[in-house]
Amino acid sequence: MSGFRQFLMQGNLVQLAVAVVIGAVFADLVTAFTEGFITPLIGVFGGVPTFGELYFEVNGSRFLYGRFIDAAVSFLLTAAIVYFFVVLPMTKVLERFTKKEEAANRECPHCRSEISKAASRCAHCTSEVTPETVPEAVSDVSEPVS
Repeated sequence: MSGFRQFLMQGNLVQLAVAVVIGAVFADLVTAFTEGFITPLIGVFGGVPTFGELYFEVNGSRFLYGRFIDAAVSFLLTAAIVYFFVVLPMTKVLERFTKKEEAANRECPHCRSEISKAASRCAHCTSEVTPETVPEAVSDVSEPVS
């Protein structure tokens, strides 16, 4: 029972629960904005007051394609807002603070397998390769002359 309690109290699980709740409320907010402002604005130019009322009938069955249009517009707005106000800024922040490390491996010119830059022989095809060494800093201190 203590393991289950520990699992429930993990930081990741709590963060995920908060994210789901905030995401659901945010989706409701975007849906209300879409239905209250965007759809009527589009309706002004398209001649239809709301998309939610659009439908067609086949053998007495109603297909409410207008609701789908409302949902699609809502989805596109939500995706755009999340991308431009969350994903893009976070990506820029992470790029700024992460170190760009040079790769420690390279490709064998004979078999195209991944090998260490310092390798003089490929472990996969056993071909001899020239090791790539990182040039070390040249010392400015000269040797004392005796």
